[in-house]
Amino acid sequence: MQRDVTSHLSLTVRSAATLVLEVAVARSHAPDEALAVTLDGAPVPVRELDGPLGTRLHVVDAGPGALVVDYRATVHGTGAVAPGDGEADRLWSTRPSRYCESDALGPTARAEFAGLAGVDLLAAVSSWVGTRLAYVPGSSQPTDGAVRTLLARQGVCRDYAHLVVALLRALDVPARVVAVYAPGLAPMDFHAVAEAWVDGAWRVVDATTLAPRPSLVRVATGRDASDTAFLSVHRGVAVLDAVSVTAVADVLPDDDVRTLVSIA
Repeated sequence: MQRDVTSHLSLTVRSAATLVLEVAVARSHAPDEALAVTLDGAPVPVRELDGPLGTRLHVVDAGPGALVVDYRATVHGTGAVAPGDGEADRLWSTRPSRYCESDALGPTARAEFAGLAGVDLLAAVSSWVGTRLAYVPGSSQPTDGAVRTLLARQGVCRDYAHLVVALLRALDVPARVVAVYAPGLAPMDFHAVAEAWVDGAWRVVDATTLAPRPSLVRVATGRDASDTAFLSVHRGVAVLDAVSVTAVADVLPDDDVRTLVSIA
């Protein structure tokens, strides 16, 4: 399978800022790629850093002006070796985090999913979250966590992923959030899914069912959205004016919630 992805960001930098981008495909995909950043039309130096769990950070120091980020990548194949398969990674992925308050959702998780394990548990959690939330763009705030999402009964992909992760962690199943490019997604955007450690590997759970999981391309992996944001602004002020994302595959595979799927 070949996947071609692009992202375009336009920002107005109002005061000198350090920008951290997480838009590049994870190195485990071995992408053919290019990243260009310009300020008022002139190229800007970019520093690449290795973040946790294979996430690649691109750091830009920019003065005031119009900043444009363009990224494109081509990925071949559907490798299934996800980063972070050590015991420490799994233990870290069972702890509550800022947006995945698994400690608060323990009673709910145990009441709804008692006695389930493996693929049965993943399918049940995916279906439960998918049927209890309504996908409503703009319905949630950037600071909303899993508990607030469950109470509101609506959200977007990151909210679905946070709730899935929190419920699984509450049952002592290692789980984390992954930012991805998602061929087949409509409307097209950056996408967020959950991953859970089941049967000796990280398995994708996407309660939105908006894109086939085998086509996903990993970008960033972390505890929750605080680790996987496509843009973070530090020590300055920058306003995001526009974002556009494309992700296409030469073949869009079938998907079944009861099938265990891993991505590289």
